[in-house]
This record gives sequence, structure tokens and C-alpha cells, in this order.
Amino acid sequence: MNLLTKWRNLSENLESQESEVKFWEEYLKEEATVYDELLNKKIEVIEGKVSDLAASHNMSVEHFMGFIDGISESLKEDIDLEAIEADSEISLKIDFEKLYYNMLVVEAEWLYTLPGWEDILSVEERKELEKAYRRTKTVVKEKQTGRNEPCPCGSGKKFKKCCGK
Repeated sequence: MNLLTKWRNLSENLESQESEVKFWEEYLKEEATVYDELLNKKIEVIEGKVSDLAASHNMSVEHFMGFIDGISESLKEDIDLEAIEADSEISLKIDFEKLYYNMLVVEAEWLYTLPGWEDILSVEERKELEKAYRRTKTVVKEKQTGRNEPCPCGSGKKFKKCCGK
């Protein structure tokens, strides 16, 4: 069983709601610690053996795989998550703008409000990314053809007498 499958089994097959809450509280604390270190040290590339990287962050390899799974959409180059094992060598090149945007998308306030962002993205850059995110949430209704307007099919008839029947 590959590491991604182990991570998904671990995170999805919890016995009770209480154990699920406990699991996610613990994992999200570990994840926030890793992100805090990345931002404070301005680490743009995470390289090494998965098991060594997990140990350096005091995480299990499965939890570190969860981190990799989460950050995979914010990388400059795609990686094959299915192929990653504990003894795999990885190189994760982080795109910080994508990372910040994706944190907004998943509403991870505990991550996009970390103080380390101040040294990586300016206030203006973060505001622009927040605007871009909000624009994706805005629903724009198309102008509908009124009953007495000419039909858009080009027949010359009123909409109510043509396609609006």
C-alpha cells in the first residue's frame, strides 16, 4: 500500500466523530508548525527523503504525506503523489502566491494569517490574491431577454412569440 493510500485511510476511516475531531486537531497543529517554519525561514524548496523530512518536523510519515498532499496544488512542478513512499526522495518547489491563494480557497485561516507571510508577500500582493479569490465567489447573472424584446435567435419576432413560448 502506497503512502498516499495509508494517509487517506488514516484520515478518512475514523471510528467516531470525537476521534475525528481529535485527529484533525492534532494534524492541523503539526501542519501549521511546518508552514510556520517554511514561511519564517523562507524555504522555497523542500528536498530530501520523506522519512527524514517527517522526522525533522516531528511527524509520522503518513502525516507528512498529508502535508505533501495538501501542498501539492501549490507547487511550481506537479508531482506524482501515488509514487511517493517513505524512502522516496522528493523535491517540492513552492509557489508562495499559489499557496496563499489555495489557503484562501480552503478557508485555512490558521495558515493564511501566519505572521511569516509578511516577509514573503507584501500587504498589497495578499490583498490582490484575496480580491482574486473573492471574484471567483461572485455570481454574475447574465442579462435575460425580456418578453417584449426581439428574439436573440434573429427571427425578428418578439421573444414571447418565438423562443420564449
